[in-house]
Amino acid sequence: MPLIPEEPQIHESAQGPRATPASGRTAPTPRPVPGPRPAAPSRPGRPGPQRPTPPVQRTPRDVAPAKPGPSGPAAPAAVAGPQIQLIPASAEGALDAAEEAVDLLLDSGRAPGDVLVITTGAQHPWAEHELSFGEASYWAQHDAGDDVFYTDAAIASRAASRPVVVVAVNGGPASAAGTALPLAHSRAGALLIVCGDPQQINGVLGAGV
Repeated sequence: MPLIPEEPQIHESAQGPRATPASGRTAPTPRPVPGPRPAAPSRPGRPGPQRPTPPVQRTPRDVAPAKPGPSGPAAPAAVAGPQIQLIPASAEGALDAAEEAVDLLLDSGRAPGDVLVITTGAQHPWAEHELSFGEASYWAQHDAGDDVFYTDAAIASRAASRPVVVVAVNGGPASAAGTALPLAHSRAGALLIVCGDPQQINGVLGAGV
C-alpha cells in the first residue's frame, strides 16, 4: 500500500513538559518544517543527560495478520518491521529535513547512539569531515555506538542496525534510493524516517519492502 505523506513530525513520544501561557492553556509543541537551515552541525548528536527511550507506537501496517494456531485459536499478531514515516522534501531540502528529524528525536529522549542517518546523494558534512581522517577512524566511531552516525548509500551496507534509521533522499544516482531504502528498512529496529519525494519513495518502498 502506498505511503501517505505526513506532516513533518516524528511520532516517537511526548516532547516533555509544555510551556503554559498566563491564560492557563497549554501551548502547542512546534513541529519541524522541512526547508533550508542556516548550517549543518559540525558533529552529530548533542551532549547532555539522556532520558529513558519512549515506546514506539506502531501503525496497523506494521502488524502481520494473525494465523491459526495448532489447536484452532488465532496466534498473537507478530510485528513485521519498523514503523515508517515519510517527510516530503525536495532533493535539495531532504538533508535539512533529516537534520530536523534527528533534532526532534534527540529532544524526545532518543539516545544519539540510537540513530543512523543515510544519504543517497552528497554526504553529510560530518561524514565528509570524518572520512578525511581515514576510514579506520570513521568506522571506529560507528562501532563505538555512542553518537548519531552519518553515512551514505554507497557504504551504508557496512553499518549495523540501530533502533532508528533516517534516510535523506538528497539526489545521487537513480539507483541510490532503490539501494538505500530497502537497506535502511532492514537496519531500522523500531522506526524508519524517509525524507524526500513521496512519489519516488512510495515507488521504491512499495516494490522493495
